[in-house]
Amino acid sequence: MKVTRFHATPDGESRFQEIEIPIKQPVEPGRTILQSNAWASPGIRFLELPADLDQSWHHAPARQIVMVLSGTLEVGTSDNQKRRCTAGQAFIADDLTGKGHVTRTIGGPAQVMFVQLPEGFDFDRWSP
Repeated sequence: MKVTRFHATPDGESRFQEIEIPIKQPVEPGRTILQSNAWASPGIRFLELPADLDQSWHHAPARQIVMVLSGTLEVGTSDNQKRRCTAGQAFIADDLTGKGHVTRTIGGPAQVMFVQLPEGFDFDRWSP
């Protein structure tokens, strides 16, 4: 499973990166249902974003997975790249330093869920 991550670069800019979530753990022995590694989240929040949201440059408040529940969000990085996420899609906000990113709602309000990642979360192992 692939998900888009945006993060700060060493030179203080921000970029998108496609990462692969390893889905290899069987839910039950002998079954074909597979899952990723699990972890305990330090916090989960739900937000309602207004139809006219157009945030200037800012940082993510924490390393977090953002799940779009309704509506459409557009996120932009400092290299002028933009990505849109619609209901059912997730991305990872991981730009705690540097220039940050811009966010706006497209075509109406949006509802999102933020799932904070634990300290030291390793994207290569998909675990804390």
